[in-house]
Amino acid sequence: MVYSVNFANYTIGETAYEAVAEVCRPFGKRIFLIGGKLAMQAGKEKLESQIKGSELSIVREEVFGEECTYARMDELAEEAKASEADMIFGMGGGKALDTAKGTAEKAGLPVFTFPTIAATCAATTALSVVYREDGNFDSFYFFEKPARHSFIDTQIIAEAPEKYLRAGMGDTLGKYFECHFAARGDRLEHSSALGREISNMCYFPLLEYAEAALEECRHKKAGKALEQAVLANIVSTGLVSLLVLDQYNCAVAHSVYYGLVLLDGFEEENLHGDVVAYGVLVQLLVDGEEEKAKEMKTFLKNLKIRTTLKEMGASVKRETLREVLHEIVTGPDMEHIPYEITEDMVYDAMVKVEELVG
Repeated sequence: MVYSVNFANYTIGETAYEAVAEVCRPFGKRIFLIGGKLAMQAGKEKLESQIKGSELSIVREEVFGEECTYARMDELAEEAKASEADMIFGMGGGKALDTAKGTAEKAGLPVFTFPTIAATCAATTALSVVYREDGNFDSFYFFEKPARHSFIDTQIIAEAPEKYLRAGMGDTLGKYFECHFAARGDRLEHSSALGREISNMCYFPLLEYAEAALEECRHKKAGKALEQAVLANIVSTGLVSLLVLDQYNCAVAHSVYYGLVLLDGFEEENLHGDVVAYGVLVQLLVDGEEEKAKEMKTFLKNLKIRTTLKEMGASVKRETLREVLHEIVTGPDMEHIPYEITEDMVYDAMVKVEELVG
């Protein structure tokens, strides 16, 4: 068997954009910038100041839109070709970066990412999460390699709303628990085994730095704790995603999220990573790890992550959760788990989470 693994290079720090000209110069001169509206307000001026006087220039910029869709990627790819761009720069959160990556793939251009929040690992992964125009999930768009380089400016991230850093932590914690759970009992090949071990870096550094990182973010300070949390959220999770077989990337925690978003209004009120963190509690109790669940609930409460359905504005009544439970146990993230999990097992775990004293 022959396969290739491509990693995302990155520069991180308060002056990360200083490296842009040197890193990107070999790929050409003309930049097509795609980003979120607020993200470009936060980072574009800083980027422009760092490439001023170099051969690089932004020849066109576009707000990605509201959703990451194939139609928008196609449209932007044509615009990139028309502007004779040499490279794509993506700036913003997950949907903006995913749109930029997909656009680059369709246009046949190299892509570089500039995350302005640390809510996902989109900056370093080789896929885009694609949605339909109505906001419902469409599919995953996989690429042979991730962005050529990611420029992670910790000061810009420190100045973003704290909730995004917090949600990124919740999603990152899920990567550790789900990867180990999904891989349980399997004899892993080198790449997946390496990814599973790296998933430890999605958990232990956050135990040490998460609370201090959120405190730094409240004061808009790009300190050591925030940098370590950002590395966990963006880099460690991205490396796991690049290394492991897809069946080890997610398990119960993410499936809980995809089930709960079927409830009217739920997704609008709850961030993805916060719900995944709640899903970790459900997964632990399904697996009989009550003491670990108590420990995690305390930790999540300290991070101000909602840990019950009540706090998230949802009912725990069985009938209300009927479609949710069906989606959880039949979702694609549950196709490779160490034992069969039933709706009854998930519902019982959800009830226990409501009552769990952390």
